[in-house]
Amino acid sequence: MKKFIEDFKAFALKGNIIDLAVAVVVGGAFNTIVKSLVNDIIMPIIGVLTGGINFTQFHIVLVHAVGKKPAVTLNIGMFIQNVINFLIIALSIFVVIKLFSKLQRKKEKEEEEVEEKIEENTELLREIRDLLKDK
Repeated sequence: MKKFIEDFKAFALKGNIIDLAVAVVVGGAFNTIVKSLVNDIIMPIIGVLTGGINFTQFHIVLVHAVGKKPAVTLNIGMFIQNVINFLIIALSIFVVIKLFSKLQRKKEKEEEEVEEKIEENTELLREIRDLLKDK
């Protein structure tokens, strides 16, 4: 148990918790934007294209309501909306990761070019040094 607590302290103090907290907050804000995009822009367009169907209200009744017992329904519309939410979030994350990867590769290429120039200059300076030694 003591080892577990020590490992947890090491993990928590590395900064991983702060990175995780930032990711959760940004993810929550991103989720709000995506929900608005789906609910306020995409789903109304899909509704118009499908003849005015509001997908969020689309359901299949398995058991009708009797007295105080509520109806049992399959909420297919909510499922479709959640699938669309997921696809948009996945696509957005994919695009962001692709952009970051492209920027990272560009940065690495620039660093390699700088290193090559340094090596060329170093070799040139060595040649000059050697020529000066010979004189």
